[in-house]
Amino acid sequence: MSESLSSHVSSSSTKSARPHVAIVGAGVMGLSIGWRLAAAGCAVDIFEQGTSGLGASHAAAGMLAACAEAEPGEDGLLVLNRESQRLWPSFAAELEAASGMAVDLRTEGTIVLALNADDGARLRHLLALQQAFGLPVEWLNGAEVRRREPHLTSKLAGAVSCPEDHQVDNRKVAAALKIAALAAGARLHEDAPVERVEVSDGRARAVIVKGERHGADLVVLAAGAWSRGVDITPAAPLPVRPIKGQMLSVAMDPAAPILNHVIWAPGTYLVPRRDGRLIVGATVEERGFNTDLTAGGQLALLTHAWRALPTIEELPILEQWVGFRPGSRDDAPILGPSAEVDGLIFATGHHRNGILLLPVTADAISRLILEGETADVIAPFTAGRFARRAAAE
Repeated sequence: MSESLSSHVSSSSTKSARPHVAIVGAGVMGLSIGWRLAAAGCAVDIFEQGTSGLGASHAAAGMLAACAEAEPGEDGLLVLNRESQRLWPSFAAELEAASGMAVDLRTEGTIVLALNADDGARLRHLLALQQAFGLPVEWLNGAEVRRREPHLTSKLAGAVSCPEDHQVDNRKVAAALKIAALAAGARLHEDAPVERVEVSDGRARAVIVKGERHGADLVVLAAGAWSRGVDITPAAPLPVRPIKGQMLSVAMDPAAPILNHVIWAPGTYLVPRRDGRLIVGATVEERGFNTDLTAGGQLALLTHAWRALPTIEELPILEQWVGFRPGSRDDAPILGPSAEVDGLIFATGHHRNGILLLPVTADAISRLILEGETADVIAPFTAGRFARRAAAE
């Protein structure tokens, strides 16, 4: 823990002594941290360059896919993902109570499909990895998959069931967090792009918005894909880039939806909502902040979706959109205090797991600020890891 952060925490035995925190970014990360801190008695100002909740938080699909997304070499990230997955039911209940708004946490689970023999071989390899990690997954034959989801294609080689990989309506989560943060006393400043963090004597002292200074004891950078655009000199710019994703939604009959589980299929995923929307995603494009919806991107999504769920061709398209995942150099989040600037804390770079990692990030960053403790689960994800790796090369 940095000296300045420690000094603010040690003097925070009463609510009146809590630090004044400026949060850069009003997506789900910034809003959730602001909610936690304001509820604990901190003065909180949240600055958003546009309208809160309309970045990656709005564009996401809301999957809580810690098991389905387990990959080789990501053991530490899996621990973080699974801990946040464990926290989601209590986090959702607390958020609903604080906001008076449902966030639609659904617990039907996720099914990962294999459409042919090659898919099946790859999926069995993934299953072996998941089982080696001790994850609660199982193999399903084609008949069992169709029993659970009869509208899927009959050409199935099998599937992996991930019963603890749930989903939540991310747009409702963002809206509920805004209500909860404001009700707790946080101040939200929209159309307020932060240009830089003012640093003097090695400490973060303020944020600069449209040339105007807003003083603070601590600054949390939670600006997602836009984090690198905030000047944090003398700290090194964060290695966070936008990873473009095109998505779309179609309309099912809410009374008779053609899907109930989240479905992962080759080239796509399908996420059914309670209101009848079916989310179809997502492309992965290194195109910077390019907002174009392309014919090729939309065609690929619909083609892959149709191969898994043929009846989708009959459903009307409701919406098409582009989002920007905040990807770090190693595709893992950047969490915790800056090693270069006291009083500067990072909560960004969550890539494809932003909604999944929301509870653990909110809890760990607020605990860091309120108690001065860096939770073991986020310790491997500080920004200092990039400098250490560079030095070792």
